[in-house]
Amino acid sequence: MHVIFYLFLPHFNSTLTLHLGMLAATGIYKNYGSLQVLKGVDIEISRGEIVTISGSSGAGKSTLLHILGTLDRSDKGELSIDHMPVFKLNGKKLASFRNKHIGFVFQFHHLLPEFTALENVCVPGWIAGRKTKEVQEKGFELLEILGLKDRAEHKPGELSGGEQQRVAVARALINNPSIVMADEPTGNLDSTNARELHNLFIDLRNRFQQTFLIVTHNEELAQMSDRILHMKDGKMI
Repeated sequence: MHVIFYLFLPHFNSTLTLHLGMLAATGIYKNYGSLQVLKGVDIEISRGEIVTISGSSGAGKSTLLHILGTLDRSDKGELSIDHMPVFKLNGKKLASFRNKHIGFVFQFHHLLPEFTALENVCVPGWIAGRKTKEVQEKGFELLEILGLKDRAEHKPGELSGGEQQRVAVARALINNPSIVMADEPTGNLDSTNARELHNLFIDLRNRFQQTFLIVTHNEELAQMSDRILHMKDGKMI
């Protein structure tokens, strides 16, 4: 897989400038009824970093990732992404910001079964209102880069687990997001496909300063990151 990453086109660089504080969250609290899941979490991520969050089940990792990805709201605290105080956005403005600035990769890829690989990759671009041809060209380019050029017209049921996850990565990148957030992205893959996905994240970061925040139990992936943050009982330790 390493060879194909060299084909990544230069224009993906154009919006990537290295500076600190690309994502900053302070005092994040979250309760579900009487259960206090997050207890004042602080986190700051620089552009181009790969940061992993580890911890036992129930530590609050996925809840934190969903809040940082604006899929959920905290009960208390502040969050800025690319210097935008996102908790001040509501409704359509928040959804639009999320679609343009944040890419997601989950353990279960959530591909639309009736869509082809290319169509699945293009969906966030279409939602963003970009021109159909532009999005399709970018989507095909990403699939080619990820070694899926010949699978573009295949539906998810015709792809292997590793291929489906790479389609999900391409989908996460279609809008040139500021950050890609991944929740146990290798949890449903065998060791070979997991290792290939690890290398993909590293290559994207090294070449194009792509930023990743990853929740994982995979020790190999964690050790390849720039920083490992440990959570316990709703706090960073």
